[in-house]
Amino acid sequence: MKKIPLEILGLSSSQSQSGSFALILGEKTGNRRLPIIIGMFEAQSIAIQIEKINPNRPLTHDLFKSFAEQLHVAVLEVVISDLKEGVFYSKIVCSDGASTFELDARPSDAIAIGLRFGVPIFTVESVLSEAGIILSDLDENADDDSDEDDEDEDDDTSSGPAAPAPRDPSGQVSLDELTKMLAQALEKEDYEKAAKIRDELNKRNG
Repeated sequence: MKKIPLEILGLSSSQSQSGSFALILGEKTGNRRLPIIIGMFEAQSIAIQIEKINPNRPLTHDLFKSFAEQLHVAVLEVVISDLKEGVFYSKIVCSDGASTFELDARPSDAIAIGLRFGVPIFTVESVLSEAGIILSDLDENADDDSDEDDEDEDDDTSSGPAAPAPRDPSGQVSLDELTKMLAQALEKEDYEKAAKIRDELNKRNG
C-alpha cells in the first residue's frame, strides 16, 4: 500500500479531552490534516524534541533510543498504519543490519521516538480518507469566525503544549538570572517555559 509522507504542524490543547493534547500532522503533498489526541507526557516528549531541549535526565523515549543504539538497531521510519473504532495504530520500522522488522506502537510514542532518530513519518490512504480533515474545510470554518477567533486558533495549532503558559522572560532580567531560570525550569521539567527562556537567551546573545 502506498505510504503518504506527513509532517508535524503543531501541538495544541485538546478542546474535547481535559489534560490531553491534539497533535496536528499534515500531508506533505496535499492539503489534508490528521489530528491525533495524545497524552500530556507524550506531548511533552514530542515538544522538547522539536524545541531541541536536552532534559537533565533521559525520558522514556530517550532511553529507547539509547537502548536501540547499544544493540545496533536503527529506526527507519514511522507509519500510522490503521484506524479502528476511533483508535489509531502505528508501526516503528527498524533494522538490525541483517533484517527489517516492525514494532507495534501508539502513534504518540512512535512519533516521539521517530523524531529522536530523525526518520520520516508516513500514513496510508485509508487512514487519511477516514480521519483526515481537508484544509479547505478548515478555511471555510475560519471564514465564519471573527478575526480575533482566527488569531486564537492559529496560536493553538502552531505553539507547543499550551496549558497554562508560563510568564514570558522579561527584557529587564539579567543574563545570569535567565540562565538560573532556565536551569530551574529544566529541573522542574517545565520544558515549555525552558523553551521560552532559551529563545530569550538566544535573542540576546545573537
